[in-house]
Amino acid sequence: MTAPTPIRVLLADDQTLVRASFAMLVASAGDMEVVAEAGTGRQAVDLARSARADLVVMDVRMPDLDGIEATRLIADDDEDLAGVKVLVLTTYDTDEHIVDALRAGASGFLVKDIRPAELLDAIRTVAAGDSLLSPGPTARLIARFLRAPDTAMSAVGGPDGLSERERQVLTLVARGFNNTEIAEALGLSPLTAKTHVSRIMGKLGARDRAQLVIVAYESGLVIPGAV
Repeated sequence: MTAPTPIRVLLADDQTLVRASFAMLVASAGDMEVVAEAGTGRQAVDLARSARADLVVMDVRMPDLDGIEATRLIADDDEDLAGVKVLVLTTYDTDEHIVDALRAGASGFLVKDIRPAELLDAIRTVAAGDSLLSPGPTARLIARFLRAPDTAMSAVGGPDGLSERERQVLTLVARGFNNTEIAEALGLSPLTAKTHVSRIMGKLGARDRAQLVIVAYESGLVIPGAV
């Protein structure tokens, strides 16, 4: 049997020690490999293209071009970057740009103090095409930073056309629940929960789960500050 192709990971962080630590961690996993390291946002964009990375682990605060703008360029309609996923790492207490990163096209975010195994699982989840939102800070982060008047997402619809069940599912997505947790909370099977999430994304024209979180808060379905 042919072994699966390793996930090609690009590490983008301005701190050499952090990159080295992450590189050792990724190298310890048999199903992924580090194909490049970037110390600036501009390098991250260029290397994502030239190294043909599957996924970029992106720090938000970097010189030259910050992680948000780098994410936006990677998620843009550049054919050479099609399919490249971005997983943003943030220091929750100091980073006030995570929602901008999600709007820019990041497929998810995690706080930097996660356990090593959680980072590896996150890489696998995002590389597989699923979005991942760190459950703990999700509601608090979104609530803090969705109060500006210029937060509309005109390309995405609101929840008015959703059924009551779909609104319940969207609320739980916004609170960081994965499909299994949604199923348990609502008495559904995991497959049914996944189907609901996919249907909601289709109805709202949302790119991924991360965008659903923003829609839920911006529409008022989930109230800032509520848990």
